[in-house]
Amino acid sequence: MPTISVDQKLISDLLAKHGLENDIERMADELPLIGTDIDACTESSLDIEIFPDRPDLLSGETLTRAMRPFLYGGKADPSLNVTKGSIKMTVDASLEKVRPVILGAVVRNVHPGDNEEEIEAFIKALMDHQEKLHFALGRGRKRASIGVHDLASLSPPFRVKTVDAQTSFTPLAMGEPMSIANILQHHPKGVDYAHLLEGMSTYPVIIDSSDAVLSFPPIINGNHTTVTSSTRDFFIDVTGWDRRACEASLMLIASQLEERGGQVESVEVTGFDGTIEELPQGSPAEHSVTQRLLDGLLGRTLTDEEIQTAINRMGGTYNGRMAAQNAPSRAPKNMADVVDGDHVLKFHMPRWRFDILHPIDLVEDVAIGHGFEDLGSDVPKAPLTALPRSDGHIRRRIRDSLQGLGFMQIQSLTLSNDIDQFEAMRWPAMGEVTRITNPITIEHTLLRQYLLPGLFRLLASNRHHDLPQAVYELGTVVRDHSNSDRFAFLVAEQGGGFAAVRGRIQAIMRDLGAGSYQIEPLSGTMGPWLTGRSAKVIVNGIHVGCFGEMDPAIGNHYELKVPLSGAEFDVSELERAMPDPV
Repeated sequence: MPTISVDQKLISDLLAKHGLENDIERMADELPLIGTDIDACTESSLDIEIFPDRPDLLSGETLTRAMRPFLYGGKADPSLNVTKGSIKMTVDASLEKVRPVILGAVVRNVHPGDNEEEIEAFIKALMDHQEKLHFALGRGRKRASIGVHDLASLSPPFRVKTVDAQTSFTPLAMGEPMSIANILQHHPKGVDYAHLLEGMSTYPVIIDSSDAVLSFPPIINGNHTTVTSSTRDFFIDVTGWDRRACEASLMLIASQLEERGGQVESVEVTGFDGTIEELPQGSPAEHSVTQRLLDGLLGRTLTDEEIQTAINRMGGTYNGRMAAQNAPSRAPKNMADVVDGDHVLKFHMPRWRFDILHPIDLVEDVAIGHGFEDLGSDVPKAPLTALPRSDGHIRRRIRDSLQGLGFMQIQSLTLSNDIDQFEAMRWPAMGEVTRITNPITIEHTLLRQYLLPGLFRLLASNRHHDLPQAVYELGTVVRDHSNSDRFAFLVAEQGGGFAAVRGRIQAIMRDLGAGSYQIEPLSGTMGPWLTGRSAKVIVNGIHVGCFGEMDPAIGNHYELKVPLSGAEFDVSELERAMPDPV
């Protein structure tokens, strides 16, 4: 989860503009309800993890804006105060297949701080907010990328066009012009994000009336547009492929600057298809929720006053309820359907609330804003008598055996990545890999096929603790898009060798009731095992698992410099190989 650190003085100053006092105790108690996890809340700073579904809280300014109605009962304003500006931006038709979504805004008369230290902290926070939005909304700048510029150094109007790889300009933090081809090969940002433009023969640039390149999205800005301590007027460009992510990013940067006293002005954007828009749109988004859905999920009927209070705390407004118009007269196919006889509740919510995708999200906001203390209660409508799992006995015996040997049980995430699962561990993929279509982080891109990588990650995080350390996991893996159970253990200890891990395996097989089994050497270099110091276990002709010492090269990858040994077994194969004695 993204983490931000906010100066409590900034929060106090922003609250004081609205006649409110900073209440640190209340902040620590109640902020977790709106999608945060507080690491530290002191009189000087607030260190806070923001849940991925609330990117609108990723700066001190936008967080404080959300805090005012939620903590202090201030009147929520789901709109952005935008005045009509005079600046225009034209997008060439060639951008349709290169980077079709182009948005812009101007914010003037921003007050960044009262001294150089505060101004530098503001600039750092602005850049940090930009990068966190690139991660949370932009999916690593693919869906949306943001450019923030010193408007005083630019000459509007602006034009967005495509150019060839030999076009040159001076990129940010460089003293000499570089060609686009050179930027993609040698500039740090170019190297990091060149894959976003892979396969393209022309590249997007934003130029002003003097033909100076102010941005090469999604890679780097021009050096002359750098935000400095004297910058008071800002031009923001957002480009990408996802209109909704781009719009939310634009409004959140503008909102951050508006909280600093800035006045947001619209930019007239002529799109690649000739459509003309005034951006950003300051008006809120309208949402509808049926009374049936709200009552059914909350367990009680809220009054209009309760709904208004609840949604105001979440930054929106309640516009009343009305009978459904022209709705079909049939039974609803799902909970969110509007049918004849329904009453519909109308809400206005900020356009930058990227997490509101469905009426159920509004129900959740009402529940959070109202509080969970006095919502209705219910009892199950169906019999819930449980049936025992077929593998229940062997799972219990595995846990009893491993805990009896002194292992500590852990439970790691089912989500993993290619490097941990396959490259670092030298294991091949077993059948098809189940991948996440839109991963939130590069650490969690697929469903794991092995358990040992998670144990390595755990020991790496605890390498500053004393030895020995012995952990195990009994959990689910996904192979060929189907779940199966495995167990694995990993031991870090001085003096532990193959004899020690073999002794543990013998004790486990005894506890599981394996009458006879064979231990045979592993051949080849596949897996994390040290060559010649590893083996496989065969029960009744079935290969059930492997164990041995770990190759130091694998430990080095995780910065583990101690002897490691471990094992990984397939629970379903163990169950198949050994009859259940119970």
